Amino acid sequence: MRRILSIVAGVLMLAGVTAGCGLTPAGGDSGLTIYTARDKALAESVVKDFEAAYPEYQGKVRILTLGAQEASERVSAEKGRPQADIWWGGSQQQFTQAANADLLAPVPDQVRDRVPERYRDAQGRWVGEMVLAEVVFYNDQMLTPEQAPKDWDDLIKPEYQDKIVVRDVAASGTMRSIYSAMITRNGGGENPEPGYEWLRKLDANTKVYAANPTDLYLRIQRQEAPISVWNLQDVMLQQKKTGAPFKPVATTSGVPQLIDGIAKVKGGPNAAAADKFLDFLLGVEKQKQLAEEYFQIPTVEQAGQPSWLAPLNLHEMPVDWSLAAEKETEWISYWSEHIKNKN
Repeated sequence: MRRILSIVAGVLMLAGVTAGCGLTPAGGDSGLTIYTARDKALAESVVKDFEAAYPEYQGKVRILTLGAQEASERVSAEKGRPQADIWWGGSQQQFTQAANADLLAPVPDQVRDRVPERYRDAQGRWVGEMVLAEVVFYNDQMLTPEQAPKDWDDLIKPEYQDKIVVRDVAASGTMRSIYSAMITRNGGGENPEPGYEWLRKLDANTKVYAANPTDLYLRIQRQEAPISVWNLQDVMLQQKKTGAPFKPVATTSGVPQLIDGIAKVKGGPNAAAADKFLDFLLGVEKQKQLAEEYFQIPTVEQAGQPSWLAPLNLHEMPVDWSLAAEKETEWISYWSEHIKNKN
């Protein structure tokens, strides 16, 4: 009897994966399921173009929008019976951890070869789609450029107490990367305590932790607080789409630049469709379009650099991303348990 109940519970769990979250399972190997942390409008636009290029998949591509960490955890939980074909949007650390856990399959060779070695897994189990700059930004209707922070260490100064909103960290690949970068910047390695102390001071200045990106944008626009940290792409998309009064800061010590990637889920039900989607998305023309229209910094070298990037005067902050990949889970767990809302 116990065995029967266990089987029934497993069936119900899988049903929740495919139906309870807005996904309709495909019959046979005829569709494509994508877990994505990308902007919803961007993802839907790419899928629309993909279906136009491959009419056999018209109406058969299913998108589930998740935070990058949520997508990572979901792919891991489904290892015994994968439900997704593509995981699109996540940090180098997350994809490295997933590859090491045998959750990912190699991408097609022609896709891998378009991406320089520094932006992909050595075995081709994931590739970077874009370089994602992590920035400080502010509401320019609340602060002048002179009043706004100029660098990361300004965020922990007393004058910015209760003037910062932060996207809740644990579920967000972007925020996990930013906080990991701050720990490595302040020592990291064998002794993360200086980094933890920096995060304690940031927690003391943080007015509220937003539940998700939409909540973050709304709180800044409603002038609950003027300052936040987030990825440059989404900040600029909000400017373009909604007219949000967001202004990114060219921080003097640089901006962390993480690799934001895409992977093929090992054992996914629609491997052929996954290969076609990867080839389409990482194509030179599509990457040029996404760079100009959606503020992506492409990893595909032939796509070049977008016209909007140089005027921002950003420069890269050195970050030991290998160390971050190794220690991120430990660091963020410590932050959640010992620092968040305790200062």
